Amino acid sequence: MASDPSPASHAPVPRHVAIIMDGNGRWAKARHLPRIAGHKRGVDAVRRVSRAARALGIEVLTLYAFSSENWRRPEDEVRDLMGLLRHFLKNELDELVAEGVRLRVIGDYRALSPDLVAMIDEAIARTADNAGATLVIALNYGAQAEIVAAARTLAAQAKAGEIRPEAIDEAMFDGALTTHGLPPLDLLIRTSGEQRLSNFLLWQAAYAELLFVDTLWPDFDGDALAAAIAQFGRRERRFGGL
Repeated sequence: MASDPSPASHAPVPRHVAIIMDGNGRWAKARHLPRIAGHKRGVDAVRRVSRAARALGIEVLTLYAFSSENWRRPEDEVRDLMGLLRHFLKNELDELVAEGVRLRVIGDYRALSPDLVAMIDEAIARTADNAGATLVIALNYGAQAEIVAAARTLAAQAKAGEIRPEAIDEAMFDGALTTHGLPPLDLLIRTSGEQRLSNFLLWQAAYAELLFVDTLWPDFDGDALAAAIAQFGRRERRFGGL
């Protein structure tokens, strides 16, 4: 069993960590199991890592749960993933409320089935006033679509005379994104050894530290997260300076 992670007193802890949770299918394949078995173990990893993030003092944890491109997967796999999401919301909501965790969802989750949308809305509402850590779930999310939507919002406001086009800057654009109000992204982790962003938080990752680890997501745990945070603490962040 993994030990409880605790941040080193001298190491900086990132305020906002995002994870591309990759490798469920490969985990299952290596064990001659159906892909759904890997996804189920992946949900267990979500539970472990979200608890570990709170113990480490991370303010915001953003998880890439379902991309806008994932609809291309086989219908039965998409159905299984949605079933696991229902299971997670049903079984974890009380703990989130008790722990003071605020749930936030980014992406076009209203394109999901009505019963699932209702569950998500309930979870967001029940945790809205929580003042502890924030758990952000990216559902039916694509960063390029998010950027386009922000551009359209600002264009409409400019056309209506609400803002001046020349007044649009990075801060105003950031405020039009679905992540508005969250701390800047400090660290983006991708599991399973793949080294690409896969249309995830492209704007937000501009100056984030990127970390690609070989561990498959179902095997990722609190110790793995603590090791990632330790590596983050050893990096020198210049933000374009010297």
